[in-house]
Amino acid sequence: MTERDPLLEERQKTHGSFRQNAMVSQRIKEILRVHGTLPRSEIHREALDLIATKVSRILSGQASHRDHWDDIAGYAKLGSEACE
Repeated sequence: MTERDPLLEERQKTHGSFRQNAMVSQRIKEILRVHGTLPRSEIHREALDLIATKVSRILSGQASHRDHWDDIAGYAKLGSEACE
């Protein structure tokens, strides 16, 4: 068996498993696409996608990992800036 990339091992500690993240993130994005009216702006849609990914990491990994929360705030700020 091949040894797993140490970076992937390290990220799994804070983000949870990639499989779990993919499932949760895709479900959140599906809800946004199916049950919401997505913004026309590519910037707003991308910000929402990235926020969904970060929420998935919070739910699948370590909720107390500050970077997850800071990144969500950053993506929300970028979305806000696109309103100008």
